[in-house]
Amino acid sequence: MSFLMPKMPAMPAIPAPQPLPDPPKYDDADRAAETAAKQAKLRAGRVGRSATILTSASGLDDDETSTKKTLLGG
Repeated sequence: MSFLMPKMPAMPAIPAPQPLPDPPKYDDADRAAETAAKQAKLRAGRVGRSATILTSASGLDDDETSTKKTLLGG
């Protein structure tokens, strides 16, 4: 009754591994130039909160007083 459980075929031979290519250099001129360009682009694109603040730390620079009456009677 070997027809119910046939023999497993033989495994093919595993090929020898090929040597890996040399890894890329980490500190090269192209990488340094690319990093410098990326940092310059980021620095140029930054706009801090100081561009949105229209008053100084002591308040408005104008000495105008409001003449509109308030609900407090002032």
